[in-house]
Amino acid sequence: MASPALISETQPWNDLKGHVEDIKRTHLRELMADAERCRSMMVEFDNILLDYSRQRATLDTIDKLLALAEAASLKQKIDRMYNGERINSTENRTVLHVALRAPRDAVICSDGKNVVPDVWNVLDKIKEFSERVRSGSWVGATGKVLKDVIAVGIGGSFLGPLFVHTALQTDPEASEHARGRQLRFLANVDPIDVARNISGLDPETTLVVVVSKTFTTAETMLNARTLREWISAALGPSAVAKHMVAVSTNLPLVEKFGIDPNNAFAFWDWVGGRYSVCSAVGVLPLSLQYGFPIVEKFLKGAQSIDQHFHTAPFDKNIPVLLGLLSVWNVSFLGYPARAILPYSQALEKFAPHIQQVSMESNGKGVSIDGVPLPFEAGEIDFGEPGTNGQHSFYQLIHQGRVIPCDFIGVVKSQQPVYLKGEVVSNHDELMSNFFAQPDALAYGKTPEQLQTENVAHHLIPHKTFTGNRPSLSLLLPSLTAYNIGQLLAIYEHRVAVQGFIWGINSFDQWGVELGKSLATQVRKQLHASRVKGEPVEGFNYSTATMLTRYLEATSDVPSDPPTLLPRI
Repeated sequence: MASPALISETQPWNDLKGHVEDIKRTHLRELMADAERCRSMMVEFDNILLDYSRQRATLDTIDKLLALAEAASLKQKIDRMYNGERINSTENRTVLHVALRAPRDAVICSDGKNVVPDVWNVLDKIKEFSERVRSGSWVGATGKVLKDVIAVGIGGSFLGPLFVHTALQTDPEASEHARGRQLRFLANVDPIDVARNISGLDPETTLVVVVSKTFTTAETMLNARTLREWISAALGPSAVAKHMVAVSTNLPLVEKFGIDPNNAFAFWDWVGGRYSVCSAVGVLPLSLQYGFPIVEKFLKGAQSIDQHFHTAPFDKNIPVLLGLLSVWNVSFLGYPARAILPYSQALEKFAPHIQQVSMESNGKGVSIDGVPLPFEAGEIDFGEPGTNGQHSFYQLIHQGRVIPCDFIGVVKSQQPVYLKGEVVSNHDELMSNFFAQPDALAYGKTPEQLQTENVAHHLIPHKTFTGNRPSLSLLLPSLTAYNIGQLLAIYEHRVAVQGFIWGINSFDQWGVELGKSLATQVRKQLHASRVKGEPVEGFNYSTATMLTRYLEATSDVPSDPPTLLPRI
């Protein structure tokens, strides 16, 4: 018998819809009083502890969510991904980012071919090249060591590698290997981003990594041409081959650009941009900064979660449980957003990366078969490290809209500080907040409690906290390269689980195309107006007015300007 076209037409979905009323009659204060329930809502894997007892859920809720997973054929969908089937049906592609961190002897096939040897060929090439650059056997055009790297890329070619780099910067082992080196990321086509990236750098000691699968991404290639000009102006055009390398599959365009095709590092159509951190996109710049052995530990951390995700029973499977709880919060309880709150400054770029992984993957309005969804899917993700976020948006989380929160804590600080005479260490102070905030959200504070504290009557409504605000806590043992890889993979697979349950394609991104195509029309208009003096035509009144104002205010820009680079 054919399965229903939409998951919302299944009995487990309807069971959960009916179950919502039971949950609405229950407060987290009552749920948290049940120690057995709390114990059952803790899962541990490889010293990572997940506690989801502060979700608005009972053990019956979890059973119903597991039944929904079965109705959605979640196990079969995960297997299809790992088996290299073309689950990205709108682009007719396999989805194999797990192959990027597979052991050398693993077998993971795409279209019947084991891709793992190809992956390791590129990893070996990155290891060899990065060691040559770091040791000084590969030098720039003037013979100087290349100690500074600018990685040029946008979206998935930037956010993931930046997250990992920021997290590794303060790891004692990684920072020791990065001594005397710099890694910067140029993403925005805004010339200010160029200015900031080249500020204080010497072209003689700079290596540029251009990351573009097709070597046609508009913003990336304009930035790449800008840095090529920066290098050429200082060292001559022939220096480009010594100071620029590529992560791309389009070797003819790489060579035409002036980069030696031998210095191009491949990745594949079965790697989506936002899932490409573990490919040459991230591994090359990170290996240049920290050395390949550090990055290999990161890959092994991700691989440990890949194995856990693929083999652990769903009731003990961290990414599966996280994905199911997100579906519960979004589609049943009606909470559209999620706050990602890492209590570690090293993870300050984690939420921006997961914003893309989650929102570009699951921001869809139709099923994988093209049927409009009659329910809410996708999550609005945002976040900030604690305790900074507490002094920013926690007011809304505590007393405004209900926003489920992910609290991420680390047992051992990368950089512990102890001050003689202080009540607690700096890290203990941070973690005091990590442990307190979830309870504050869950329990709140009642008017009766405030009355017993003799709070002025007129202030009681303002100081009341309703509580009953869901969160979960993820406690990592430390924040090494290995743990960073684990955290990345947990969230990648969580997002996939949500998409598999909702029945959408989490691996395409057609929503980014329309704005880009309209920008092409604007680009042509700007060129025609500046070079030929043509009036603004073919746009609606509002856009035409704004464009005209912009052109008039920048009329001093010459139609054929000489090259001008930032001066900071």
